[in-house]
Amino acid sequence: MKDDLIRKYNVAGPRYTSYPTVPYWDQGSFSCKDWLSSLKRSFAAGDTAREISLYIHLPFCESLCTFCACHKRITRRHEVEAPYIKALLKEWKLYVEALGNIPKIKELHLGGGTPTFFSPENLKTLINGVFKYAEKATDYEFGFEGHPNNTTEAHLRTLYDLGFRRVSFGVQDYSPEVQRAIHRVQPFENVLKITKTARETGYTSISHDLVYGLPFQTIGDITGTIAKTKALMPERIAFYSYAHVPWLKGNGQRGFQECDLPSGQKKRNFYETGKKLLAEAGYTEIGMDHFALPSDNLFQALQNRSLHRNFMGYTTSKTRLLIGLGSSAISDSWYGFAQNVKSVEAYYDLVNNGILPVQKGHISNEEDLIIRRHILNLMCNFRTSWETPDLQFHDLPGVLTLLAEMEKDKIVEISGDHIEITPTGKPFVRNVCMAFDLKLQRKQPETRIFSTTV
Repeated sequence: MKDDLIRKYNVAGPRYTSYPTVPYWDQGSFSCKDWLSSLKRSFAAGDTAREISLYIHLPFCESLCTFCACHKRITRRHEVEAPYIKALLKEWKLYVEALGNIPKIKELHLGGGTPTFFSPENLKTLINGVFKYAEKATDYEFGFEGHPNNTTEAHLRTLYDLGFRRVSFGVQDYSPEVQRAIHRVQPFENVLKITKTARETGYTSISHDLVYGLPFQTIGDITGTIAKTKALMPERIAFYSYAHVPWLKGNGQRGFQECDLPSGQKKRNFYETGKKLLAEAGYTEIGMDHFALPSDNLFQALQNRSLHRNFMGYTTSKTRLLIGLGSSAISDSWYGFAQNVKSVEAYYDLVNNGILPVQKGHISNEEDLIIRRHILNLMCNFRTSWETPDLQFHDLPGVLTLLAEMEKDKIVEISGDHIEITPTGKPFVRNVCMAFDLKLQRKQPETRIFSTTV
């Protein structure tokens, strides 16, 4: 890739897990009443009656990984598990009562934090509690995030018996120097053992999360990590760019300084090298940062253009309604978004008083929904079109002006009312989406709020 393209387009920009992005939510006019109305509208108008996705945020970790930008609570006190689960189930009951009917869960994901911080017995209590007020959809998919150092055979067996078939293990990088810098030390042997155990248990989709652009990381570290990953052949791989946002998360950068981070050009070389090695091993690039083997349903969703993207990442389930439970969790009704309070104590206080723990949100207008469809099309399929009335919007000439510069740089190809991102342009998909982001264009952030796009 040409250095001049990286210099030109390596700017701060959103990752577009939502549109509008969280900093541009209209919180002034948002109310919990409007949020519940959007929730009920979505539940009633879903493509398949009563089907929803459910994300459960389990925020506790025993130690701090300094590359992580997730909302978490560091503690070794496992007595926190039971009261948190009790609060989760209270929140879930509030949502079911608001929906007015028993939902069918098509997709369920346990994220964190570290879900395997919780004991197998407590996770069983949580999932059984959820299904006191819900049913499983016919074609459901349940998954969870596991830490290779503390996920046990009992975790895998317990969740498998409850219907889980997907598990994602956070690997990041196998270099001992990089692991020490990010405070995430886990030898290959641990990942090998738990991946093998997951397969023997019956999990059909195992994912490994890798990160490039970490402190002290070299091209040799990338090739070594990919080589070890290929030896295990997980069905999916997430190959994330390290988002360096200490001004937001205040992670302290323990173990490294700014000068220890690779440049934008080096980061892109890391990704291109990793992508080439993964392609040689039989993986196909899915959207942004993801790869899958042809046997995995994420690959199949790419082929039949049913791929979807939400706050849980890329998914094969296109439910209109996603409910997020737990501190800091985000819900998506398609017509709006709501984020829970981030403090565990504030979360307890609200839920225990029968109040939905929503802190902020956004109700989308028609323009928001149109732009959201375009950005989803680009993020999932690398193309979009404005040929139909429901995908037209009044400021298209302004968008086309921005895209024209990208067309000159061979990042996109525009034909009539269609746009497609070229192979050269795929690393800059976030930049292409920014051309459609009217809220970002109308009001540039006054401070740094996004990571760089490359």
